[in-house]
Amino acid sequence: MTRFATETDAVTYIFSSLARFDWQHRGFDEKTRNPAPTQRLLQMHNLLAQRREYAVVTGSKGKGSVTVFTSNLLKHLGHTVGTVTSPHLVSYRERIRVNGRAISPEDFLRLVETFAPSIDEIQSDLGEGQYLSPQGIFLAMALKYFDEQGVDAAVIEVGRGGRYDDNALVPNMLALFTPMILEHTRYLGPTLERIAWHKAGIIKPQSYAYSLPQAPEVMNVLLREAEMLGAEFAFIARNDMGLLLAETADGMQVDFGRYGVVNLPFLGRYEIDNASLAIIAAGNMHARLDGVPHASSAYIEGIRAGLESLRWPGRCQKLQDAPAVYLDGAINTMSVDILLRSLQSRLKSPVVVVTAVPRDRDIAAVYGRLAQVADAVVLTGTTRNVTIHFPDAATAVPAMRDALAAAGRADVPVQYVDSAPRAVDAAVALAGREGTVLVTVAQPVIGDIFEDRGLVYEQL
Repeated sequence: MTRFATETDAVTYIFSSLARFDWQHRGFDEKTRNPAPTQRLLQMHNLLAQRREYAVVTGSKGKGSVTVFTSNLLKHLGHTVGTVTSPHLVSYRERIRVNGRAISPEDFLRLVETFAPSIDEIQSDLGEGQYLSPQGIFLAMALKYFDEQGVDAAVIEVGRGGRYDDNALVPNMLALFTPMILEHTRYLGPTLERIAWHKAGIIKPQSYAYSLPQAPEVMNVLLREAEMLGAEFAFIARNDMGLLLAETADGMQVDFGRYGVVNLPFLGRYEIDNASLAIIAAGNMHARLDGVPHASSAYIEGIRAGLESLRWPGRCQKLQDAPAVYLDGAINTMSVDILLRSLQSRLKSPVVVVTAVPRDRDIAAVYGRLAQVADAVVLTGTTRNVTIHFPDAATAVPAMRDALAAAGRADVPVQYVDSAPRAVDAAVALAGREGTVLVTVAQPVIGDIFEDRGLVYEQL
């Protein structure tokens, strides 16, 4: 008799240790997060013994994109590639993929069953205020699955930080950094330097680290960490990145130098930087693996194919025409600014904004950016992810009205709809056939919208 009949049963169990801990009121990660229980779980199952190339990715915006871009490039260079990403959109299974395909429901349940005795043993030994991280359990499941599938390279996205993140327990020879901003201050600290210190913790001794452009204070922290650990650090300069040539109906034409002009199937201009970092990352990992020579035409064609074939849903994604509906996980000021620049030429009046920003983000600042373009606003939220909470109507509506008034647009109508799919429906009605609906929401809300529309992405 199996212990877990459904994904819901399994996920409830995975989160059971955290549920007993007062996580909603915890403080800084260095005081409340401890990867030691996950380390024990990995050791019990000998999950770090397999020779495999690892990259670990962190940052404030784009780390998921860099993860899947790097993975897809490596796949097209002939490798079997595992990815761990979070959060998911519809199913927790999306967090674990091999060559872009999500782990099957059967394998997901089987692996939870496999680890349950060890999880129970570890949890029984935990003291007050301690917990076995759900992220750590997902990592253990992923590494076991990667062993079974013959994965020779894995790209792992961490959560909000890095230094105390369970996913950073893998022996990665490569650390990748996307741009950082002031975020998660409740858990990481009140300054950009402190946040960078947390994220710099993914660098390992005598390894490699690459970063997209950063604020000077962030760059100083990364450089100090790399120097202390004897790691080789490289800053990816602007002239080393792809160059936008033209927008297309479903993406962009981008000149990637040695790799030529590529039809990148994304609307968000930020994906050019992410793809540029991924090209360098894949090259670094490929150099330590068997495969086609870097100097060969086959290598160039593999990179081109990896860039042009990737799907990464919920990232500046066009859901429909008439009206055009664009969907993105833009919930901080950096991501909203880049999203608006990316879609500037595509926004047709009236622009109706649907937004859901979690409580732990700078809601006022994000609302202020969206207030500049909105002709109407529909606010929403979700309870899909128990660890991510959204302001209710009594909080969100006045905050958005304040932002609109500060932007000189106090007459713009605001409403709250407690179902994300219905919020999009309301926005579509307001936009008419000629307008634009701009959906900027956290990823669990994207999951609600995808589930309502029957959108499934088992294969990236």
